[in-house]
Amino acid sequence: MKVEQVLEDLKRRFPNEPEYHQAVHEVLESIEEEYNKHPEFEKANLIERLCIPDRIFSFRVTWVDDKGNTHTNMGYRVQHCNAIGPYKGGIRLHASVNPSILKFLAFEQTFKNSLTTLPMGGGKGGSDFNPKGKSSAEIMRFCQAFVTELWRHIGPDTDVPAGDIGVGGREVGYMFGMYKKLAREFTGTFTGKGITFGGSLIRPEATGYGNVYFLLEMLKTKNVDIKGKKCLVSGSGNVAQYTCEKLIELGAIPVTLSDSSGYIYDPEGITAEKLEYVKELKELYRGRISEYADTYGCKYVAGARPWGEKGDIALPSATQNEISGSDAEKLVANGVIAVSEGANMPSTPEAIAVLQKAKILYAPGKAANAGGVSVSGLEMTQNSERLSWSAEQVDNQLKWIMSNIHENCVKYGTEADGYVNYVKGANIAGFMKVARAVMAQGII
Repeated sequence: MKVEQVLEDLKRRFPNEPEYHQAVHEVLESIEEEYNKHPEFEKANLIERLCIPDRIFSFRVTWVDDKGNTHTNMGYRVQHCNAIGPYKGGIRLHASVNPSILKFLAFEQTFKNSLTTLPMGGGKGGSDFNPKGKSSAEIMRFCQAFVTELWRHIGPDTDVPAGDIGVGGREVGYMFGMYKKLAREFTGTFTGKGITFGGSLIRPEATGYGNVYFLLEMLKTKNVDIKGKKCLVSGSGNVAQYTCEKLIELGAIPVTLSDSSGYIYDPEGITAEKLEYVKELKELYRGRISEYADTYGCKYVAGARPWGEKGDIALPSATQNEISGSDAEKLVANGVIAVSEGANMPSTPEAIAVLQKAKILYAPGKAANAGGVSVSGLEMTQNSERLSWSAEQVDNQLKWIMSNIHENCVKYGTEADGYVNYVKGANIAGFMKVARAVMAQGII
């Protein structure tokens, strides 16, 4: 395999999909050496078969607002690979959603799910519907219209969607309710459900908690204690909130949060009390993070991200490509010792190069944020068994999974000088499991 040749072919066949090309490039670059040790992969054209999704569904979603006006959005589901289990991945509702972003997310999801040790394939879906400013009734009608088309293509042993940006417990509930009505079955077809109808304890917290658990494993390799470390966290949604919650519990000091309008910097630290305010602000009132600065009298910077502030650890938890090369240089200059990604692909290739050159502990999202889908997999298990596990059981399983992922990253990513290239380690570990499964199942 020659990476540039594969990429050129993909760009020719699928033009104007930069996020997808970026995700494929990052993976292929780090697995090239290992892949080329297996001539049987090349003979079976394995790389092309793993880059191109099994199938993509696109459809119109028509819904009516509270004033009786009719709106139309696009809906998508990318089923990337089911070599090791049913397609599994979230549904994203955001104005930026397009086929390129969903293909990149589904591609990443395939290898992330492989890392969890659970039997899950990779998929992703969503719509360019923007839930901001919409009433609960409008969101319900949209979700029902979306699932009216999607339900034919999903199921507990086929494709199991979950939440993502713009899709929390409320939206999953609306989607699951419509699926149940149309399919006339009560199965574990969605994860992230409410506790009263098949959801798992710790699922809302899982991505944020899992990211911190992975960070702890990285810090152990340097004998560094997280207590007292100032942490730069981006975002203010589910992942950022529970990242902060776990950091506070462990004695670390989160000092930033952000949203699409800007970021806040609280030098005294975001306490448990202040975090409860953020949860209420975002989940109940759908407010802006600037209101935190007004309430607690701290710094707010409009239209910017927090990577220029002083801190010891960075945990990007918002969206893709939020740390640029220049942002990474600021992090290095300010003495950051670790970057652990709670979001999907939040660092640009230029940023990754800067962080790795500086030998900073850097964990890519497919490893560090795998906690969310891991507990989704545990929710699937509980649904299949018709059982409900305790929070302690789920949390212990999550800790074990994140430790196992870290162990595999170290196994495949340790370089000659002892530096652990977590990108390389995660990509090779995730890829090889999927590759061997595909090879074992023949040319299909």
